[in-house]
Amino acid sequence: MFILIIAIIVVIGFILFYTIRIVPQTEEYVIEFLGKYKTTWSAGIHFLIPFFERVVCKATSKEQCADFEPQSVITKDNVSIYVDTVVYFKIFDSKLFAYGAANPLFALENLAATTLRNLIGDMTLDEALTSRDTINIKLKEILDEATDPWGINVSRVELKNIDPPAEIKNAMEKQMKAEREKREKILQAEAFQESEIKKADGEAKAMVKRAEAKRDADIAIAQGKAKAIEMTYEAEAKGLEKLKDAQANSTVVQLKSFEALQKLADGKATKIIVPTSVAESTTKQSIFAEMLKTPIEEDVK
Repeated sequence: MFILIIAIIVVIGFILFYTIRIVPQTEEYVIEFLGKYKTTWSAGIHFLIPFFERVVCKATSKEQCADFEPQSVITKDNVSIYVDTVVYFKIFDSKLFAYGAANPLFALENLAATTLRNLIGDMTLDEALTSRDTINIKLKEILDEATDPWGINVSRVELKNIDPPAEIKNAMEKQMKAEREKREKILQAEAFQESEIKKADGEAKAMVKRAEAKRDADIAIAQGKAKAIEMTYEAEAKGLEKLKDAQANSTVVQLKSFEALQKLADGKATKIIVPTSVAESTTKQSIFAEMLKTPIEEDVK
């Protein structure tokens, strides 16, 4: 009797253990009844009918990341490269995920590989290396549309790595080195050109400044000479006015004429044409000597 009770307890415990199911948060269970889809359990406690119901699929609603193996892809210019792809996806329908494809993740991996070959096969190596964003967007759109019947929503696709052959890498490195040297020479030439232009501009400005300084100096000299001549004429005019006011006689006037002639000659070999009236006035030596000896003030008196 005791053994029978123990056996009954064990059976009841096994039935309860098999019947009571707790679905964790962010997960869903797909349930079949006698081999036919019945319902989808969300998070919480549920009871499974033994021998009649079973859990066919456990799907998580979290976003998942599938890192696929690198794929060999041939570009448009016949270069074989290896492309490493990462796909981010999320299950939005557990029923479709359970019945849409036999192995959804394997199907997703192969679909990503074939789509990637088609996209990069229409590009050259340079285009593939510089068009990662374009490839990511197109690949994401194609995969997202194709996996809708599987209950999968592809949120993002990234090309993790594009690995060309070693000889292509060496050629690209040499090309990049040549481009850098070319840019360096161009920058040096532009710097030299700019330096020469600034130097020429500086010399031109210096020449303009020197010309302006010379012009200002010539103007100042000319103004000084004009002022000196003006002052000379003013002094002579004032002297004549004083002579006139002093009522100087003809002898003094003639003496002043000789002084003017003496200043005009200035001790140089200069030919001076003397008017006839002046020459006649000097015929008498005694008068001329008297004029030279007598100061102007006495003659005025």
